[in-house]
Amino acid sequence: MAYNWWEIRVLCHPSLEEVIFWRLDTFGCRGTASQVKDSECLVWAYLPEEQAQMLDLSALALGMRQDALCMILPTPFIDWDLIEEEDWASSWKQYWQPQEIGDRFLIYPAWLNLPDNSDKIILRLDPGAAFGTGTHPTTELCLESLEMRLGLEPNPEAIIADIGCGSGILSIGSGLLGVRQIYAVDTDPLAVRATLGNRKLNNITAEKLIVEQGDIEHLIKLLPNPIDGIVCNILAEVIIDIIPQMEAIAKPTTWGILSGILLEQAKSIADTLEQNGWIVATLWKREDWCCFNIRRS
Repeated sequence: MAYNWWEIRVLCHPSLEEVIFWRLDTFGCRGTASQVKDSECLVWAYLPEEQAQMLDLSALALGMRQDALCMILPTPFIDWDLIEEEDWASSWKQYWQPQEIGDRFLIYPAWLNLPDNSDKIILRLDPGAAFGTGTHPTTELCLESLEMRLGLEPNPEAIIADIGCGSGILSIGSGLLGVRQIYAVDTDPLAVRATLGNRKLNNITAEKLIVEQGDIEHLIKLLPNPIDGIVCNILAEVIIDIIPQMEAIAKPTTWGILSGILLEQAKSIADTLEQNGWIVATLWKREDWCCFNIRRS
């Protein structure tokens, strides 16, 4: 039996992107993607027709407009259409092209043929219904931080954790940079599925990249020993809740890369880190976002 899907499109200021992703995720959307161009961000998402009525979509749009008002940003433009099932999963892919990040990474959509010659680390990706195509500034900052951390200080014995792995882009990037093992967790089963699929796409073994559904408490139980590094690119509010628990998986030399944080939220994150025995080594900024590179105090 075929189903129709709502295709929801939001044209907004880039600083609204993370909040809009959160709204769409909470609303129940299955697939989300975004593209930033000419100081505007286009976000599109997909939802089974039976899960929302016109009034529900109108309420969603009102919430997004209220978010923009609270953040003193331009009002986003929101519209939607019904599309057939065979179109929904692939219609957004036309907007996403290969992207170079940092000096070494080339993020490559899984449905495109690989280039004949490239001196880049090619990270093949199909985000599915999970966040993380590599186009968001927070993902770029995390990958660049990983490149600096693991490129300047290679550690083939390093074991790291990816908290809130999404599409698995940071886990896979770490694996391609040569760490020994990655533990990835996410509370969203669709994210776990996407990470497992991308693990296979990049020929990373199940022993090297361990992926399970769960939060940091599940990760603490999963890890046999403290780890060398932590990567986490999720909402700042969630990071603040996670920071006190990171001590349970850290050792004196553990480092961390945290993003998904707006500049206006940086002080709260920095204060929470300091209160829990972490030092901010560097703070990278891009557009309205920042990335913390941290170590134990």
